[in-house]
Amino acid sequence: MRRTFLATTAVIALAGAGAFVLAQAQPQHGPGHGMPMMPGHGSAAHGATPVPANATPATRAFIAANEKMHRDMAITFSGNADRDFAAGMIPHHQGAIDMARIVLEHGRDPEVRLLAESIIRDQEREIAQMRAILGRLPAR
Repeated sequence: MRRTFLATTAVIALAGAGAFVLAQAQPQHGPGHGMPMMPGHGSAAHGATPVPANATPATRAFIAANEKMHRDMAITFSGNADRDFAAGMIPHHQGAIDMARIVLEHGRDPEVRLLAESIIRDQEREIAQMRAILGRLPAR
């Protein structure tokens, strides 16, 4: 009886642990989940990010930049990891540039402004590099 109880308990524990691991391994798409949004799962499919009535112009601009970035990151994957990386990172970097420009327009902190200028410079250089990579990599 005790052996059956222990065996049953072990099976239940393993099944529960396996279900937990599988649930954690499922891809989570969208903002804040570390992966680009999949087609049909973006803002257009679920409605735009609600803009608070008292949102500042900067907040409105950040919301718009974030939504554009996620829409543009919904690339068609080619199966070529190098190509897909570059294609997905270009809109991600452009989103960073767009947000940096917003802070240059609305922000006041000198350190943040310097960081924004650096981000614009570095991300523009990397976008050019990734476009060159896409130009030389086969489409499939």
